[in-house]
Amino acid sequence: MRHLLIATSNAGKVREFREMLDSTGGRFAWDDLSRHPGFTPVEETGDTFLTNACLKAEGYARQFNTWALADDSGLEVDALDGKPGVHSARWAELNGTGKGDADNNKTLLAQLEMVSDERRTGRFVCVLALADPAGRIILTARDSVEGRLLRVARGSNGFGYDPLFYIEPLGRTTAELSPSEKHGVSHRGKALRKLRAMMERAGLGGASASA
Repeated sequence: MRHLLIATSNAGKVREFREMLDSTGGRFAWDDLSRHPGFTPVEETGDTFLTNACLKAEGYARQFNTWALADDSGLEVDALDGKPGVHSARWAELNGTGKGDADNNKTLLAQLEMVSDERRTGRFVCVLALADPAGRIILTARDSVEGRLLRVARGSNGFGYDPLFYIEPLGRTTAELSPSEKHGVSHRGKALRKLRAMMERAGLGGASASA
């Protein structure tokens, strides 16, 4: 594999992928969609994380004729029957209550206001899909992390719903963890480690050209 495109322009995800991939000692030559300002967005029309991850991996691999790694991830809240799920990043927009992380969090808190603390359970889910330059899906990986949604945001690290997502065994939200701590337990960190192991077994674990 000569080059790997991380198929996202989400600044928070890009930062996390950079932190995790850079920790491999430069074995992966990669860039992301922020380096390609003229890209044509791939529509996320699927109703599952797997479908959307595959759509993005296939679409961007063909668009740039390169290996592409796409992430689709989000928050599943049990009291909301698994919502916001694949709509996590656009939850406030879909509810007509604003746009962006802060409004997403406010919207979720309003929807959970009457839900007791013990029923505020949920999980972050991440699915990764790797496509070859022809757009064929070669590998996929899925993982998750269980937690509980607080009533008041805590912490300033991370992004998205991190300030509300409390991990009981750690006694902290994911926004209160350092990057290395978060990557060790997060849905994205665990899914990426799974995928990297699969890539190694498939002989795709190295990179020989700079991004």
